[in-house]
Amino acid sequence: MSLVFERPDARRTFLGRLAAGAAALAATPLMARAARVGEADIPLVGLLASPDGWLGAMKGAKHKQVFDAPHANGGFPMIFAGAYLGTMTETYKLGPKEAHAVLVLRHFAAPMALSDAMWDKYKIGAMVKVNDPATGAPATRNIFVNSREGDIMRPEWSVEKMIAKGVTVCVCNVALTVLSGMFGGAINVKPDDALAEWKANLVTGSHVVPSGVLAIGRAQEAGCSYCFAG
Repeated sequence: MSLVFERPDARRTFLGRLAAGAAALAATPLMARAARVGEADIPLVGLLASPDGWLGAMKGAKHKQVFDAPHANGGFPMIFAGAYLGTMTETYKLGPKEAHAVLVLRHFAAPMALSDAMWDKYKIGAMVKVNDPATGAPATRNIFVNSREGDIMRPEWSVEKMIAKGVTVCVCNVALTVLSGMFGGAINVKPDDALAEWKANLVTGSHVVPSGVLAIGRAQEAGCSYCFAG
């Protein structure tokens, strides 16, 4: 039986931490928008023409697993995916594309797919509590893309390099919408403008999906086993 696991208090924690990270916005309409996560008013701008288009990449794979990343977890979502592909291929002497990994970046992990410019402009490191190992201060660059030595345990498995290896990377539209609105509000950027800018600055080859939990469910329906990665 396919299950999607989630911490019982995840939705409360998500919204609570968002509010704490942008306390000055607590009395604004933006907070009301955040409280409507998952409702029909979350725009689906920038999605694929087919919300299931990304599923085609796993076609023909005999072995496949989806990695559920609600938090950056020090870069371990990519490491888990890389370890799965490497050990499956080596252990069972698999051919090319016989094993496939799907990485779903949702919740506070969604910014892992954004450019350095977005991390700097929107103070993402401070908001999601990710420090730059080189400085010890909140990261103003995305240490999970084009990772340097010391950024994550396996810098050769940074997000863009995993995409190059064939990993399907999905990014939650709900998280992008809420986080860009909250973080944009903190620097006086309109929610719609912030969302458009974030989507224009996603890692090449990543896929915006209606929601992370939808993608996890659809991946399992397509035959993926499940691994919690964050």
